[in-house]
Amino acid sequence: MFQVKNICCIGAGYVGGPTCTVIAQMCPDVTVTVVDINEARIQAWNSDKLPIYEPGLQEVVESCRGKNLFFSTNIPEAIRKADIIFISVNTPTKTFGMGKGRAADLKYVEACARQIAEIADGYKIVVEKSTVPVRAAEIIRRIFKTSTKPSLSFQVLSNPEFLAEGTAIENLKNPDRILIGGDDNPGGQEAIATLSAIYEHWVPKSKIITTNTWSSELSKLAANAFLAQRISSINSISALCEITGADVGEVAHAIGTDQRIGRPFLQASIGFGGSCFQKDILNLIYICETLSLHEVAMYWQQVLEINDYQRRRFASRIVSCLFNTVADKKLAVLGFSFKKDTGDTRESSSIYVCKYLMDEGAHLAIYDPKVSREQIIRDLSHPTISGDNPERVSELVSIASEPYEACENTHALLICTEWDLFKDLDYERIYQKMLKPAFIFDGRRVLDGLHKKLLQIGFQVETIGKKVYPNTTVAPVYNPRQQDPTPVKKVRI
Repeated sequence: MFQVKNICCIGAGYVGGPTCTVIAQMCPDVTVTVVDINEARIQAWNSDKLPIYEPGLQEVVESCRGKNLFFSTNIPEAIRKADIIFISVNTPTKTFGMGKGRAADLKYVEACARQIAEIADGYKIVVEKSTVPVRAAEIIRRIFKTSTKPSLSFQVLSNPEFLAEGTAIENLKNPDRILIGGDDNPGGQEAIATLSAIYEHWVPKSKIITTNTWSSELSKLAANAFLAQRISSINSISALCEITGADVGEVAHAIGTDQRIGRPFLQASIGFGGSCFQKDILNLIYICETLSLHEVAMYWQQVLEINDYQRRRFASRIVSCLFNTVADKKLAVLGFSFKKDTGDTRESSSIYVCKYLMDEGAHLAIYDPKVSREQIIRDLSHPTISGDNPERVSELVSIASEPYEACENTHALLICTEWDLFKDLDYERIYQKMLKPAFIFDGRRVLDGLHKKLLQIGFQVETIGKKVYPNTTVAPVYNPRQQDPTPVKKVRI
């Protein structure tokens, strides 16, 4: 095992930036350089306003930047100096060609491998950090093997990330496990030991799991699929609760105390979002289909369909409660990111709920503490959301600078992201500024402890996984065959 002095990470996004920032802080004797072709992104990493929001990230960056942590667009220099090279680039779902809508597009991974093979000399450990389909590491190996440089030798490892946005720094500093996959030969095992030694600066060795490369790659896809499955499972139960009078929160608590099931990921909501869950399940489905495992593919497809169903069901409930029409009515949407403590909107359920309501002619006043006006408009103007009429977004959507502004003169207030600040709003003030009857639709169950107070104020409260309160307008029983809005064609935003 040789001494690692320099680490390079290609890709300064949600994974590469935070991961290498923590490595730099925990390994002060190692120089870490994060590189990217996007000059604006690198400039942001070198500024006081980072390109991504993550609690604790700013402090970690400032403690290392300029010492042993650097952000640069000089990719060739970083590759030449590096002992370990992380590939942490985007692997989006293909939007055209074979596997369209399901398969992972590996063009950026391939481009990185070719650039490394062209530039690098000596011994390099190349680490697959991006989420990739099983046997993707073989692509990198084959490209390296075609290199004509006799001085170039390499090992390829799989080291997938298991980060949750909003808690990424905590996940990195106190991980459940570190997974490293490599070849079952002396060279592969030495490379695994070398990367493991980096993590052992702060991670107990008992938490570092080593496997073969293919098991590591599949474990990442399977982990995200299992987590998404739990969310879809509790969301399917929430629909039953609303009709029968059960409370999905109580049901989740009851089943979560069973040690065989556990509590995590049993919070009913308007559906999961983010860059990973849907993309990785689609990838898993495509792999199963190409291997003729059609029943397995159908099983995982249903996880995604329940997620889409939950979004449509929430939008349909809003329309039903507002006397079966939201045309020309103003609705406040609180929260646009896919979860709290992040500005990431990729596959956010808020986007799709807004799409369904805009299709019905609703006017939306949107507020999110960490998502910019430009990002919201860009997401809602995407062809899969706005269709052939992106100008309609400017007609129907306004962006508020604070939540009270968003709620003024509205028929209803929708909570679509579980930001903590929404629990502490002055709802009496909000009620006075709303049209009556004033509705609250809690899509994240963040106001569960406030329902009695909200009812006393005068709100008509609707929440995921609970039967309609006695003083609310009774919505018709949801019939997906009759009331579903037009399904959205799923394309990565």
